[in-house]
Amino acid sequence: MRAPIGDFTAAWPVAEKLGLLAPPVAAALRGPVSAEGVVYVDSDPEDADTVRFGEVHGIPPEQSANCVVVAGRRGPETTLAACVVLAHTRADVNRLVRRELGARKASFAPVETAVEASGMEYGGITPVGLPGNWPLLVDAAAAGTPYVVVGSGRRRGKLLVPGGLLARLPGARVLEGLGLPADRSGHPPPGGR
Repeated sequence: MRAPIGDFTAAWPVAEKLGLLAPPVAAALRGPVSAEGVVYVDSDPEDADTVRFGEVHGIPPEQSANCVVVAGRRGPETTLAACVVLAHTRADVNRLVRRELGARKASFAPVETAVEASGMEYGGITPVGLPGNWPLLVDAAAAGTPYVVVGSGRRRGKLLVPGGLLARLPGARVLEGLGLPADRSGHPPPGGR
């Protein structure tokens, strides 16, 4: 089949490649998440970084989404959540995410925590198949994109998903302004992140 976006030598309906996904991602696509319209594309793990993947496969940042794991803290309680924003933006962790989680402080979760708690590989964490008790904050711009690239739960391979699917994932809350513009260096604006 032909991929709906990007330049790939091959693409498959995700249902044909569930064995290549991280276990929680495959389980979600067998169960509560519709696999309809989701496409799997193979890729070299060395190209998993968003910028590199885009360069190799002709995916502009406006069609690529990053899924970042955040930790919100209020007293002794820590809540893990995920944020999905387009690759040319950065998640508004200090303001919007903190407020949505009811946290006094929010920051990116340590890599080890994100990997262990999600059951996915660093560089491949995806909003599909996250733990059911995690809030999933999705930028409205990502949800409004016809197709967007997300991870497969592994560094090898990516999923091309209809943006509207992001809004229908378990625990998803679509938020306007979750993704803040990044400056030319890729850094968030002052007060962002």
